[in-house]
Amino acid sequence: MAENRASTNEEPYTEGVPCWVDAQLPDVEAGRRFYGELFGWTFTDRPEAYGGSVWARKDGEPVAALAHKADGRMPTVWTVYFATPDVMRLTGRIQAAGGQVVMAPLTVGELGTAALAADPEGAVFGLWQAARHPGFGVRHKAGTFVWAELYTRDTEAANTFYGGLFTDALFGPDAAPDFGRAPVSDVFPVEMPPHFLVHFRVERLVDALGTVHRLGGRVQVPPFETSYGKVAVVTDNQGASFALLQR
Repeated sequence: MAENRASTNEEPYTEGVPCWVDAQLPDVEAGRRFYGELFGWTFTDRPEAYGGSVWARKDGEPVAALAHKADGRMPTVWTVYFATPDVMRLTGRIQAAGGQVVMAPLTVGELGTAALAADPEGAVFGLWQAARHPGFGVRHKAGTFVWAELYTRDTEAANTFYGGLFTDALFGPDAAPDFGRAPVSDVFPVEMPPHFLVHFRVERLVDALGTVHRLGGRVQVPPFETSYGKVAVVTDNQGASFALLQR
């Protein structure tokens, strides 16, 4: 297995660190146009990844994937993946802690092994055991992944569940987590189901919101202040929700 490195300039991803995101879309070409203009992404085809997804790149480095949603009954969503050195073992621990395996571990060519899981409240997240693809080539910069927020009904239960899975990433001496937990009702209507919200960094939030509107997306939640920056929740022109973060 290749070393699980974010890039030549970053330390290896430890278990529990967000290392990749992808969007399941009805129309990948429309996604390329939307996100290419919004974030300045370029794209390369990766037919071995999830049956023909494309990789988004920023300054030549991989930052995300867009994949065709094969089943129209499935949601149009962004999914965050957490790094793990042993996806089979981790899925077992997830089930033992009260979570569920949504998609059993699947080898993705020579890139690595992916799985999908859900926590006890039903929030879905991905797992990634790297082989040739370690994950983000760049992150935390404008136009790239910067944060994932879990909106949950019970933050104490979420801390127990994820803390038990990803102790070092969340609470270890060198912890620098890229995801947090907050009550659903802080931002969304109380009936909104628990979920992860992927955040991308932007230099000027007001300009990015104007671009989202011009490209056919919409503002789901207007800008609000958080401990990690100013955030707005938007949807793309196919209905996939994500957040824009200005730090």
